[in-house]
Amino acid sequence: MIRTEFTEQFGVEHPILCGGMTGLGTAELISAVANAGALGFLTALTQPSPEALVAEIARTREMTDKPFGVNLTILPTINPVPYDEYRAAIVESGITVVETAGSSPEPHLPDFKAAGVKVIHKATSVRHALSAERKGVDAISIDGFECAGHPGEDDVPGLILIPAATRVLKIPVIASGGLATGAGLVASLALGACAANMGTRFMATTEAPIHSNVKEQIVANDERDTILVFRKFHNTARVVRNGISEQIAEISERPDATFDDIAELASGARARQRVLAEGEMEGGMWWAGQTQGLIHDVSSVADVVDTIIAEAEELLRDRLPATLV
Repeated sequence: MIRTEFTEQFGVEHPILCGGMTGLGTAELISAVANAGALGFLTALTQPSPEALVAEIARTREMTDKPFGVNLTILPTINPVPYDEYRAAIVESGITVVETAGSSPEPHLPDFKAAGVKVIHKATSVRHALSAERKGVDAISIDGFECAGHPGEDDVPGLILIPAATRVLKIPVIASGGLATGAGLVASLALGACAANMGTRFMATTEAPIHSNVKEQIVANDERDTILVFRKFHNTARVVRNGISEQIAEISERPDATFDDIAELASGARARQRVLAEGEMEGGMWWAGQTQGLIHDVSSVADVVDTIIAEAEELLRDRLPATLV
């Protein structure tokens, strides 16, 4: 068993997280992550209203009696999001840990702190992590360039970003981006982190609420099957390489291109329906990280966590000590 500052502070068995993934962070997946001894996050904005989030939290509690959290991603949207109401739903439901991402969590911290909610903020740079620490978050999930989603604009991979963050931060640091195996967990610990956050690895599980075609595509893909989009708009995103994402990248490179030119192709609603729900792999732009190259099967969440921990323990107990002379 691997004990770290993370397992002690957040009351979970293993130093593994399944971070918030829009469209996937539902009761079926997150309860399975909790039951496997890791910490998973329901995604608040996957639910169409704060009332629906309250119901999803209750549904998750029917499926597990172990800790889980809620992700609150704070981003500009076409349609205004009632963030205050979602925050109130989280607090009133008795959630004890929240993962924030996107914009600054500062407006939400007073209410979370007053309710005793621990806040893990996801950052893509050391300077943003330090800012969040000063504002009062309890831990940082530092997201390297390899990740799915938004890696920031600095292009710093985890091997550099994780130790750069742990050197200057006083609060716990969780490694994120490019992690899907026990070796990745051990590397995270060696670099100074106290846990590893994984997203794409939990997409390829039997409990993930997405079409089996998506899961099998992740297994079939390798580490080259992602592409960066939105760089021109200073909102860089790593997504799966397919015809749609390549088209988005090509249009974006045109000198006079605006986001409106790609908005329909990049629609999250389109991808959730046509790709994640219906299994049409060329139906939209969808998200996964370079860790696709490390994922070779679709397994249950319990098997994924058990395998990661077993590999990490073998490395720590047998293989690495054997190299010392």
